[in-house]
Amino acid sequence: MGLLAVADRIRPESSRLVGVLKRLGIKTTVMLTGDNAATAQTIGQVAGVDRVYSNLLPEDKVDVIHKLQQQYQTVAMVGDGINDAPALAQASIGIAMGGTGSDIALETADVVLMADRLEKLEQAIQIGVRSQQIIKQNITLALVSVAVLIIANFFGELTLPAGVLGHEGSTLLVTLNGMRLLKNSQALPKP
Repeated sequence: MGLLAVADRIRPESSRLVGVLKRLGIKTTVMLTGDNAATAQTIGQVAGVDRVYSNLLPEDKVDVIHKLQQQYQTVAMVGDGINDAPALAQASIGIAMGGTGSDIALETADVVLMADRLEKLEQAIQIGVRSQQIIKQNITLALVSVAVLIIANFFGELTLPAGVLGHEGSTLLVTLNGMRLLKNSQALPKP
């Protein structure tokens, strides 16, 4: 008589990542899996996710994503398998794990993390937040520059060379401000 049990091991960094996501402002973390309920609940507890949906077929995952979108508006989905591809397509932001991801998941996702490391998700979110800040700065800078040029033109204080210099100068400033993202993304902590 004997018993043989086989189980997937949870990645050690999973629970730390769930904590990091919450600190970054992710309100709710959810696990979608085709595994049975007992296994899914155990893994969900170890990972620290808020909700677990188990026994899901690919179309069930799509339904859950749709319901979550109705509740939260923006829903990101991280997946790597063939069964995740429809849910990745339904999600507001589909994120595929590139190292072990299936071709269909990689094709369907909006973002592909090239390393098969969950820590890269934290870095991708930080880069996204920083990008959004720089985009807002650039839009403000461009609008202020154009407004100053228009006002100067209406008052007859703007010559053609000064207008060209002002416009091209603002374009250069916006470009240089955007390039700060390259410097800052290299300074992000390497997991």
